[in-house]
Amino acid sequence: MKKIKIIAVLCFAIFTACSSAATNTNVASQSISDSTISSKGETGGGGGGKSGSGIVIEEELIAQKVSLEQSEQTQTAPIVIERKIIRNADLTLEASAPEAAQNKITAIAESKSGFVIESSQSGSDAQATTRDTVTMTIRVPSAKFNETLNEIRKISSRVIVENVKGQDVTEEFIDIEAQIKTKKALEEQFLEIMKQSKSVEDALNVQRELADVRGEIEKVEGRKRFLENQASLSTIKIRLQTPTAFSANSEGFAYQLKDSFGRGFDAALSFVFVLVTALIALLPFLIFIALPTYLILRYILKRSRKQKLAREIAREEIRHE
Repeated sequence: MKKIKIIAVLCFAIFTACSSAATNTNVASQSISDSTISSKGETGGGGGGKSGSGIVIEEELIAQKVSLEQSEQTQTAPIVIERKIIRNADLTLEASAPEAAQNKITAIAESKSGFVIESSQSGSDAQATTRDTVTMTIRVPSAKFNETLNEIRKISSRVIVENVKGQDVTEEFIDIEAQIKTKKALEEQFLEIMKQSKSVEDALNVQRELADVRGEIEKVEGRKRFLENQASLSTIKIRLQTPTAFSANSEGFAYQLKDSFGRGFDAALSFVFVLVTALIALLPFLIFIALPTYLILRYILKRSRKQKLAREIAREEIRHE
């Protein structure tokens, strides 16, 4: 019985507390609404001091509402991230006149605010007077990458090989920016510590740490600049060849054997030219240094032999006497 009474008393106390809390909440909300209504009524009635306080309360409520709406919009607003994508391409094209096609590709790159990094010309036949192979590398803005590729394709008679690559470095770029912010904050902390240092030794220690942090910042910023450059400008490598050059390169064992003999003969001629050049370079040394030295040594050897022979003859004469 005692346990039942105790449980009943506890339940009654909990119920009473909940009821009082709900009543207080309702009273507070009712008082706020009444004060708002009265302030609006007083404002409409044109009262002096009361109308001013009503306006202030109403403005505060509106400001709170606007600030809440702005915070909600800020939280729900999507974060826009600019993608950093490195796009490059390799093209092997067939063209009847590679040198003329090279000039056209240069004009295309310059019209797209791009430029030519390097270009070279070569011939598949050493006896030919014209160059049938052209290789070049251009860089154009990434926004005009596809447009540039389309115009370059139209210059050639056909596309032999086309390889387009894309690399998304957005995540690495964001990570680099976070590293820069962190290291710059650390740099500021070291500067503050240096200002508060009381001894030369402490200042030197902080300066060493500060130099390390600045070196890391420069390294990370260099990587960031590299990614920005690669993402903003696309690289296109182009190889132009005539149909004859493609057919010559596609021939079998006979062409390769002929080419090997030709390369071997060229290598032998190059070796002979190297020997002749070395001999011509050594000729002044042989004439002005080696030859006089040889003649002097020869004269000394002959003289020493004559003296030796004279001494031997003198000894023989002394023996006979």
